[in-house]
Amino acid sequence: MRNKHTFRLPPALSSQLADYAARKRVSQALVVEAALSSFLSPDGSERLEAALSRRLDRQTRQLDRLEHHTLIANEAMGLFVRFWLTTTPPLPDTALAAAQASGRDRYKGFVEALGRRLAKGQSLAKELAEDRLVSDGARPFTEEP
Repeated sequence: MRNKHTFRLPPALSSQLADYAARKRVSQALVVEAALSSFLSPDGSERLEAALSRRLDRQTRQLDRLEHHTLIANEAMGLFVRFWLTTTPPLPDTALAAAQASGRDRYKGFVEALGRRLAKGQSLAKELAEDRLVSDGARPFTEEP
């Protein structure tokens, strides 16, 4: 047996209730019943806290990986720039135009190679991890089980 209750809602909340019920194709009474059950449930807050905790943990792991990959990229770029600056002599003015033309061609090749690597899903972070595992004598990383 069900008890009848009559209550008033603010117009905005009433509109939200009607829209939600229409989208889900359920009655407004069913939406209110589910909301009250969830709100009054003694373990509702614990379930919500556990769900939020899992999501925050997952986001923390994702941010840690992002930080790790950013650190690798920054270090690789810094190391390359240092190496390039210490090993490349300055060019005389007479060779500058030819070097710039060659540089444009080489840059175009670089961008194409980068596009191919990204399309294949290759990354420097994976290669570095594989190189490290191989140098440590461990089995290299593979994406296939």
